[in-house]
Amino acid sequence: MDAKQAAKIAKAYVATMLEDENITNLGLEEIDYNNGFWDVTVGFSRPWNTYRNPLAAITGAGDSTIRRAYRIIKIDNETENVLSMKRRDAEQ
Repeated sequence: MDAKQAAKIAKAYVATMLEDENITNLGLEEIDYNNGFWDVTVGFSRPWNTYRNPLAAITGAGDSTIRRAYRIIKIDNETENVLSMKRRDAEQ
């Protein structure tokens, strides 16, 4: 498997696991291959992570802040199976 395939598997896995949470903006953040395993970090947004400026609701301005969540997906290179999904803090 190459990096592109590992990223595709990781994004599909996160989309499936979190489908009930209506995530958006799912994207590749980092990818690393080490000793037969891919660690793929993906980022996404959730509806409750969007903060709007109170004045934006009145004025209609688009002043909002969207926080992203990150997950590290570990994939076995040989089997292409996802082995784990772990939270990664934004400041890492």
